[in-house]
Amino acid sequence: MNENDRTGLDYLLPDRVYGVLKWLALIALPAVAVFVQVVGPSWGLPHVDQIVTTIDAIGVLIGTLIGVSEIKAKLTLAA
Repeated sequence: MNENDRTGLDYLLPDRVYGVLKWLALIALPAVAVFVQVVGPSWGLPHVDQIVTTIDAIGVLIGTLIGVSEIKAKLTLAA
């Protein structure tokens, strides 16, 4: 059975990739951003705000990419 056949929808991303990206976007990257925001100044890390903004932006980008995969699969099913 093909990974994309499990749900009957034609996803752009295989299930495993989708799961990893979803975990990164929803759990890992926000946790890293908070960690850097809290600990960075204590360690004298320069440009903490810019680093946190970049980490958050990467999380949003990943969330958008997996959202596009969902929309594509639903449009394919409806067609």
